[in-house]
Amino acid sequence: ITPDEPLWMAGYASRKEPCSVKQHDLWVKALAIQHADGKKFVLLTSDLCGIPRALAEDVASEVTKKGGLTRDQIVLTCTHTHCGPVVYGNLIDMYDLTPDQPEKIKSYTNKLKGRMVEVILDSLKETKPGDVCIDKGTASFARNRRELKDKNIILGNNPEGPVDHDVPVMRVTDEKGTLRAVVFGYACHNTTLDNMEWSGDYAGFAQVELEKQFPDAQAMFWIGFGADANPFPRRTVDLAKRHGKELADAVVTVLRTPMQRLSGPISTKYEEIAIPFDELPDPSKWKTDAASKTTAVRNRANKFLKQLETGKLPRDYPHFPIQVVKFSDELTWLFLGGEVVIDYNLRLKKELLR
Repeated sequence: ITPDEPLWMAGYASRKEPCSVKQHDLWVKALAIQHADGKKFVLLTSDLCGIPRALAEDVASEVTKKGGLTRDQIVLTCTHTHCGPVVYGNLIDMYDLTPDQPEKIKSYTNKLKGRMVEVILDSLKETKPGDVCIDKGTASFARNRRELKDKNIILGNNPEGPVDHDVPVMRVTDEKGTLRAVVFGYACHNTTLDNMEWSGDYAGFAQVELEKQFPDAQAMFWIGFGADANPFPRRTVDLAKRHGKELADAVVTVLRTPMQRLSGPISTKYEEIAIPFDELPDPSKWKTDAASKTTAVRNRANKFLKQLETGKLPRDYPHFPIQVVKFSDELTWLFLGGEVVIDYNLRLKKELLR
């Protein structure tokens, strides 16, 4: 899914021009898993900063129509790389786009949708007998980024703050024991880099390394529940490669030790709930913000002022997605908000799964 023309890069509002250079290619990848009883689901990973709801629903609708799955059987995730392309509808207001970019981003997003659907449908056609196993390793480069300074919380470096260094790993092998896919995650922003080269950041380098070591396998990464964590140290390609290598090494260590084999059965659930907003500012706030020199603040204010002309601002976000994939009591995946994933290698309370 590497853009084939200059396109705006997602993740940082400070970028002032489109990107046309790549460090390595970006990918969407899919893995379909089917239990012996016929129950199945498909997992899609993507080298994107995020997946907007409109795109997710379009992809799910096409897959439902052509692949016979229901929405709860379609899991869409991303690496949250800040060196991937802007996708139309995903934080589009934060960027100071040049006039040619909105239409190019729309065109790219439409192609992206087609490739997501294609790779999911292809995975569903290719299911073969095999084993699925799980375990977890450790990588140490995630660092808490919520720093207390002058009685305020800033984005900084907090070595004493909470962080999750677990690396959950899923191994998929065929009947001959050959590794066919490895799924892994890490609870840390993909923000080692802020340059102008397409890449999956540390997660991209980890996937490249794993596929180099296991040429018959597809390596797939999702971002974990790591909003408070940044890679440390960061800001050079060498550091991104180093973090990627550490992550890949952690995965390899797990793959080469005895792992827990999953037996299932599989159950899936998907719901959207309403998340209420805090107290909304009055119109004077948006009028002040409309004169801001900061693109994201200005664009957001103008959008809200237009909404106020035709009615009231919404009091909640009605479509917050919660998704569960459960392998009997052996493993539960809980997906919150699309781009954030929690992996539990333990039994969840029954209340959570109601």
